Amino acid sequence: MATDDRLLVLAELEKKILWLSTYMIHNANHLRPSVDGLKVGGHQASSASLATIMTALYLAVLKPEDRVAVKPHASPVFHAIQYLLGNQSRDKLERFRALKGAQSYPSRTKDVDDVDFSTGSVGLGVAQTLFASLAQDYVRAHGWGTDRPEGRMIALVGDAEMDEGNIFEALLEGWKQGVRNTWWVIDYNRQSLDAVVREGLYTRFEALFSGFGWQVVTLKYGSLLEAAFAEPGGDKLRAWIDGCPNQLYSALTFQGGAAWRRTLLDQIGDQGAVTRLIEARSDDDLAKLMTNLAGHDLPTLIEAFEKIDHDRPVVFLAYTIKGHGLPLAGHKDNHAGLLNPTQLAGFKTAMNIRDGHEWDRFEGLALPEADLDAFLRAVPFNAEGPRRRSAPVLPVPAELTVPRQPEMSTQQGFGLVMHELAKSDTALADRIVTTAPDVTVSTNLGAWVNRRGLFAKDAVADLFRKEKIPSTFNWEFSRSGQHMELGIAEMNLFILLSALGLSHSLFGERLIPVGTLYDPFICRGLDALNYACYQDARFIIVATPSGLALAPEGGAHQSISTPLIGIAQDGLCAFEPAFVDELGVIMRFAFDYVQRHGDGADPDERTWLRDETGGSVYLRLSTRTLEQPGRAMTEELARAIVDGAYWLRPPEPSCEVVICYQGVVAPEAIAAAGLLSEDRRGVAVLAVTSADRLSAGWHAAERVRQRGRSDARCHVERLLAEVPADAGLVTVVDGHPTTLSWLGSVLGHRVKPLGVEHFGQSGSLPDLFHQYGLDANAIAHAAMAVAPGRPVRYLTALP
Repeated sequence: MATDDRLLVLAELEKKILWLSTYMIHNANHLRPSVDGLKVGGHQASSASLATIMTALYLAVLKPEDRVAVKPHASPVFHAIQYLLGNQSRDKLERFRALKGAQSYPSRTKDVDDVDFSTGSVGLGVAQTLFASLAQDYVRAHGWGTDRPEGRMIALVGDAEMDEGNIFEALLEGWKQGVRNTWWVIDYNRQSLDAVVREGLYTRFEALFSGFGWQVVTLKYGSLLEAAFAEPGGDKLRAWIDGCPNQLYSALTFQGGAAWRRTLLDQIGDQGAVTRLIEARSDDDLAKLMTNLAGHDLPTLIEAFEKIDHDRPVVFLAYTIKGHGLPLAGHKDNHAGLLNPTQLAGFKTAMNIRDGHEWDRFEGLALPEADLDAFLRAVPFNAEGPRRRSAPVLPVPAELTVPRQPEMSTQQGFGLVMHELAKSDTALADRIVTTAPDVTVSTNLGAWVNRRGLFAKDAVADLFRKEKIPSTFNWEFSRSGQHMELGIAEMNLFILLSALGLSHSLFGERLIPVGTLYDPFICRGLDALNYACYQDARFIIVATPSGLALAPEGGAHQSISTPLIGIAQDGLCAFEPAFVDELGVIMRFAFDYVQRHGDGADPDERTWLRDETGGSVYLRLSTRTLEQPGRAMTEELARAIVDGAYWLRPPEPSCEVVICYQGVVAPEAIAAAGLLSEDRRGVAVLAVTSADRLSAGWHAAERVRQRGRSDARCHVERLLAEVPADAGLVTVVDGHPTTLSWLGSVLGHRVKPLGVEHFGQSGSLPDLFHQYGLDANAIAHAAMAVAPGRPVRYLTALP
């Protein structure tokens, strides 16, 4: 199709996209019945500012291999485009922001219209494109997927979104890693949620991106303005616009042509060339001219996008108007503003939309429907149909090799298991990619890296080794390496894990990402972790060391809330093993679990967990060395470990107290049981490996019972059914006591929860466990509260 004809079609479709995105929000707020009286919202102005840019990209520039993170508030524009392309239904548009309708913000898992990256928590989708580009480089450097063209990872960014700190962390990491094939298009409408942005912000953007090696393309003026600048007096008009404060420009845009005329004549009218330039245009034409910024000019946008002929990262600084084309354009309060019915009626008339035809794909457009439909069917981005890829599941060994030593920590055990995998010649080992925010060695990944190497697109020799300086670790970078070393930024860690964990879908090549960090610093990257899980990315987090057990490091490094995060975070299966043989079983499960993508099959009636759908895995490990049990790993024990708990010391019919522990407090729990057994009957010890899975199974079984399956029982219910009703439970964890306190609610047992509620401090481990009430003495005291009986001998007072 000739360029002029293409622009003519695109201009018509742009009008339809603006109408549909605006009307679906209006329908949700003013026409659809409301059962709760709440404002639905939908950001008509923020959508309008990106309508032209997204029209140019999706309908002219993008290829099927390109991946896009859409600015959250432009979700309606995305859904409108997908509706025109045949990937979204009218029913979903009519249900925008309602149950089972098009989502408020683009969602990979909730929407049906081929969302590449979920967005919503601003800034994260932007950074995701950068790390997705790094993931693509990793895949291709290893020789996978080279039969397909490289895609560009594109983010559509609100200018106020650029305040998010994680974007700057990502920029720095991208510079370190040599990011390529990344475009960020900044919607520079100079308005935030509450105000107008600071003057001169664009110069900071230009300096920032240039400093990190990005090409900066400033798109300020559209073709109408450029033509006016070429007229006599046009140079003065350009100078006036360049110097116009953001607030004045926004105010005049809202007021319209007469206000533009009055202000321009007052400030630059010269009774000569400039005055003639202004007076030669009607109010409507003058308003159209003065708001003809490049971000709303299809010829300018398409020319700029198609001019890029390299793989360097590019940022397009596109000047736009918030609410462009709508009655509320430019008003500083328009972020959450909605067109009222009168305004919508006027807009509808201007769009030539007839009553009852509001959802018709080509209603009100000037070109024949057949021509428009043919154009849409030929759009390159949509030419191959659905763009989600898939990859085969990697075989996981029936057992992982777990070195046996009399005493080990779970962190040490993790390193040894990874080392054994590194030595193996399996597809699983080849597809594992590890990463850490500068804590590779201190989280026991050193042996894995020594064997598998660090990844970089350009080889970097280990100069210490070259100079024959003795070192435990071989830090050589190559394209075949399997560890991606990051700087100290946990947000970057989780966003990279998200990108690597979507590789099967984005690039058709499965990776098994394993990321390590210190457990307390999960909280520093929690927003990105939640985002990664919301996208249904698949990865394994190994968080270590954890808890008070990191005794000398003090309170800043002793995690308290992370076990609760493990329970509460959707899409994340959390474990905290005490012993290394448990860890081996759990890691084997994790490598399989992260590859599962079930389609809603019935849950396992043993646990009522939907394990067939898979998810990500979180391992909370420790540096505390424990004596390891000399036992055979039976199939029954392995299954119980994965299900979340097993009896280390089963209850007798006369049992008075059960000690339920999770993680490294195992020795204290066992010692307390020994103390109590002299004066209490049938003291039992329950080893909890996953409070998360026990809790999830319990809640799931209860939901099943509410639907009529009265016989449904979960794993924790079967375990506690062996405990007499009048027995008490003492729960103990090196973390917040709420982690296990709910166990008493399962079957109504009395419970005394122990854990850590306040910041830790430096000290020896015995001193800290005694100070915070986690030692055997404290556990025995707690047992007296739930099973009073006779006093326990040799019991000292609590501090």
